[in-house]
Amino acid sequence: AATIENVTFRAQEPIGRHLPPFSEDPDYPFPAVPPQSEAVGPGTDVVTVGVGGNTLGFDGILRTCLELGAGSGGVGTPCRDDLADDIPGRLTKVGKEYDEMLAVLHERAPHAKVLAVGHPTVIPKDTSKCRYNDLQQFGPITQGDLDWLRQDVLEPLNKVIEKSAGTQDAVGFVNLYDSSRNHSVCDSGKWVEGILTSDSHQPALVHPNARGHRNAADHVAAAILNSIGVD
Repeated sequence: AATIENVTFRAQEPIGRHLPPFSEDPDYPFPAVPPQSEAVGPGTDVVTVGVGGNTLGFDGILRTCLELGAGSGGVGTPCRDDLADDIPGRLTKVGKEYDEMLAVLHERAPHAKVLAVGHPTVIPKDTSKCRYNDLQQFGPITQGDLDWLRQDVLEPLNKVIEKSAGTQDAVGFVNLYDSSRNHSVCDSGKWVEGILTSDSHQPALVHPNARGHRNAADHVAAAILNSIGVD
């Protein structure tokens, strides 16, 4: 759940699963994780960074859409009606903090190529593929709200990251969206899990599965090799 600030300057407090008496972690209390930018320096050649969704607050947006969709019967756009006015400000915040992060990375690693990794396709263009109330997909989020989330939230998030990356010569953008277009949560060959995983019904809250991570790794690896001049 790292935000852009956790990369730039703010230590991250691990969430963990220390919830006695239900779950106790022997490593608790968890030490804070230093700002991730501290891991790079003047000798760094390449930096990859994939962040932005948590600064946007996508997790909270998703939870609101689930709650409002539960009473909708699958009709209308209750989540858009509730949150649409907030999204432009959230996107502006992401863009501002992303610019600041890239400046800090360049300051710490002045000779490095920075690869800004975008987010994959999560929601299909044809949202009729998504089954209402199926928790292996998007649960009770309405089709109208899924269209809104794709068009006005997630696709603009990628555009903000790509735009920020384009302001500096030493930064490249790694596009995961196009390659994963037919592998959304609602596609049969999904690369992103829904609210629950398909196999073990564990909470996933719309995160990539192993195939999604493999696709990301392939594209990031290719971008790294290209940045250091290896074909």
